[in-house]
Amino acid sequence: MDYFSGAISAALTLIFSFDREVYTVVWTSLHISIVAVTLAALFGIPLGILVVLRDFPGKRLLQQVLNTLMALPTVVVGLLLYGLLTRQGVLGGLGLLYTTGAIIIGQTLLILPIIWNLSIAAAAGADPRLLPTSQALGASTLQQGAMYVNEVKFALAAAMVAGFGRAIGEVGIAMMLGGNIEGFTRTMTTAIALETSKGEFEFALALGILLLATAFLVNFIVQRFQSMG
Repeated sequence: MDYFSGAISAALTLIFSFDREVYTVVWTSLHISIVAVTLAALFGIPLGILVVLRDFPGKRLLQQVLNTLMALPTVVVGLLLYGLLTRQGVLGGLGLLYTTGAIIIGQTLLILPIIWNLSIAAAAGADPRLLPTSQALGASTLQQGAMYVNEVKFALAAAMVAGFGRAIGEVGIAMMLGGNIEGFTRTMTTAIALETSKGEFEFALALGILLLATAFLVNFIVQRFQSMG
């Protein structure tokens, strides 16, 4: 117990002294996850609303696939992208492997089905009179989409926050595609795994506390958006 309490004390000291190494890792994680969520939302939200606005063959199958992909293991995404981005891969010439760009691509693909699926659910839960009213007014597909975004904006924001929560706690993609390079691609999750294996428990614990604080904040924001929606 003395060891653990001492470790907590040391971890809190690292946090409140704003240790440069700790917060470099935190910033790297936040930067990667925010960019990934932004990219996933730019594709996922319009596609989700379009699925609700239009009927097309395979619509039910698409939703089943999205439901499946929401639980996709991160190491599977990392493995597939590693095969594409390695020097012998199709995209090896881009030189993206072991960069933050590779992690961002991986996390974007990981959370895209989440934001897409939750956007479908959000748009489907809008006022049922919205679509026939917009059609009667002669609104274009783009205008209809804008009306849906305005109607369910809080639910869409909650979808983005949920995607961020999935990205910030991800470890498989960050480890396989980023290489856990200090000061460059090391995220909170990969640093925790590495520092624990090195016996640097206090440093890992400091990152763990900050990761838990981030997860708590994400869940708090999701609940707030859901209550507002």
